[in-house]
Amino acid sequence: MFKIAHHPNAFLTQKRNIQPGLSARTQIISVLEKKICDAKTLSRETELSYKTVLYHLHLLEAENILSHKGRRTYVWQLTGVGQQRLVGKEAKRGSRRAIVRT
Repeated sequence: MFKIAHHPNAFLTQKRNIQPGLSARTQIISVLEKKICDAKTLSRETELSYKTVLYHLHLLEAENILSHKGRRTYVWQLTGVGQQRLVGKEAKRGSRRAIVRT
């Protein structure tokens, strides 16, 4: 489907997943996996515009993949929910296979 590998949490359920958005969210998530930081730092490290970073941070927050702390200069961090969502899907697939096999 896509030529470039994207982070599994970069895929959204509420929005359409297109190449530029997936690559931007993958870059943001990759930085946040290493350290907790604010939008300005994310903008510098990913070389994306500040506005683009904020847009994708809010999309990821709506999906409960990210959360923020603090006042006004928000510090963003991963919640771990996205990974749980993926594990949950895999568990459902496994249970379907078990039902089919018996």
